[in-house]
Amino acid sequence: MSPALDALLQRGFRYALALCHDATQAEDLVQDAYLSILKRGAPQAAPYLITVIRNRFIDHYRRGKRLTMHALPEHEPPADEPPFSDRVLDRDVLDTALGSLGPAERELIYLAYVEDYTAQELSDMTGRPRNTILSLLHRARHKLRAAIGDDTQHARKEAQS
Repeated sequence: MSPALDALLQRGFRYALALCHDATQAEDLVQDAYLSILKRGAPQAAPYLITVIRNRFIDHYRRGKRLTMHALPEHEPPADEPPFSDRVLDRDVLDTALGSLGPAERELIYLAYVEDYTAQELSDMTGRPRNTILSLLHRARHKLRAAIGDDTQHARKEAQS
């Protein structure tokens, strides 16, 4: 497999994982989407792959095959990654917090903060108005802070007083 194709599929997997929050289902989504792209002779580009993955996820969701949320399996961090105990936020806490979000919220959080898309780009990709995207991102961040127990906003408000 070429490095470019591997990078494309990894990017698609991360996006699918953000949507369904289950590694096995994310793999299935990516495989299904990529096969569809190959059959149609469509461009093998990240924006197109992300769009196909999103549409496949929505199709599965609409058919009543709700994707259940499962905790990710524990794995050893790569050698260049610090151990979990050295991180600011525990992986289990983050996993639980992300699991508390709905699929649309996880999708936007992933696309905005991991893939670094702007609100306008997200609006174009999802067909939602830009202000709706901004509102959903705000609510998703608020839910994440509540789930994680982030007291930094409270500390900032006290410092301003």
